[in-house]
Parts: sequence; C-alpha cells; structure tokens
Amino acid sequence: MNPTIDLLKSHRSIRKFTDRRVDDQTLSAIIAAAQCAATSHFVQAYTIIRVRDQAKRQAIATLAGPQVWVAMAPVFLVFCADLNRLEAACDVQATTMEKGWAEQFVTATVDAALLAQNVMIAAESLGMGGVYIGGIRNDPQTVCDLLEIPDQAYPVFGMCLGWPAHDPPPKPRLPVAAVLYDDRYPEVHDSAVLGEYDRTTNHYFLNRNSNLKDETWTHQMAALMGRVIRPHMKAFLEKKGFFLK
Repeated sequence: MNPTIDLLKSHRSIRKFTDRRVDDQTLSAIIAAAQCAATSHFVQAYTIIRVRDQAKRQAIATLAGPQVWVAMAPVFLVFCADLNRLEAACDVQATTMEKGWAEQFVTATVDAALLAQNVMIAAESLGMGGVYIGGIRNDPQTVCDLLEIPDQAYPVFGMCLGWPAHDPPPKPRLPVAAVLYDDRYPEVHDSAVLGEYDRTTNHYFLNRNSNLKDETWTHQMAALMGRVIRPHMKAFLEKKGFFLK
C-alpha cells in the first residue's frame, strides 16, 4: 500500500546479528525519532539504559532465559517506566508529587511501550532488526540492582538491536476481523475465525526456517494462560513504589 505500511507488516524478531556495530550517531538518531511517540500529558515517563558492560549483559542474558542474544547483540537497551524525572520537575516548582497511584503506573508503562515501538520501527527503517526481551521481568530486582534503577522506576522490557544475520519470516497475526469491532465488544469471539487462524499458524510453525513444531495459536495460548507467570511482579512493583493506591 505504501512503504510505511509495508515496513510495519514486515516486522519479525531478529535474534542473530552480524558483527557490524551500531554507531552512537545512528543510535541517537533512532532514539530522537522514537521520542516523537505520543506521551500522556507530555510526561515522557521513561528512561532508556544502554547496557554496554559485558558482565551485566551476561547476567541479564542468563536470568532472562537464558537468551544468549542479549549478550551478543550490538546494542542492548532496557526500557524503564520512570516517574523520577517528574518528581524532579515538581521539586523545581516547589510542589510535592503525589506518589503510588495506579494511573501513574499505567501512564509510565504505556509511555515506555510507545517509545520502544518507535525505536524498533526507526531501527527497522534503516535495515536493522531486533527483538523485545520481556524475560528481564523473570528477576526484575536483580536487573534493578545491576543497573541501579531506583524506586519510582522499573524495567518494563529489554530490546536487542543490530544488523540481521538471518531472515526469518514474519509471524502471521490474527485477522483484522478478530480484533476490530464496531460500537461494542463482541458477545463471543468467533471460533470459526480462531479455527482459520489456527490453520494459518500451524502452517507457519511447520514451514518456518527454524524451530519447526506442530503447533497452533489457541493451543499455545491455552498452555500459556493456563499457568501463573511471574507471580512476583505485584510485590516487586509495590516495593518500587507503584500500585500503592
């Protein structure tokens, strides 16, 4: 339809990278473009930490899976939802910041996610690729200790970036008919649509160029949603100053 839509539809996770480095000027340009993402009330409630120290990289790679690409990627970024800069703004204005509200957590988390998606798109527009690393939430306190992330901030996810050394096909997404509705939430989610999507995803899993498996989307999601994932997150977030009221 147009180059922007084509770029968005070509997204895939890149976990293997060439030795080509990403220079500071290119990374700064990517971050500057990403900062043009929408931000609630202009708060810009995020901080990005580029992890260069190889020992820290390896520690994060191990706790995240292990995910060896965290240690090997040319660039590894940690995206933090962060309220500390906003408290500093209140200090400048001799105002006491309200803390601990759930809405602040939502705002900062959404801001960080929007920023990160722009980072990925900007990088891909230059021919780079990457992958999100939600696995840092396996042990977010250790990540905070390693990167000295204070209270009122938490690591939402990481991101590997670099120049692709493989060419995996994009994963097929749910059809638009499964996610777009007019005027009201659907009474039920159409099993026929999900069945067709299962056939699409099964064909994808059986025919991609690595990690072949006889799998469907609903089977994968049932296995995922049928177990508790990262039960420590609520207590961790409360300890960091979120979700108190």
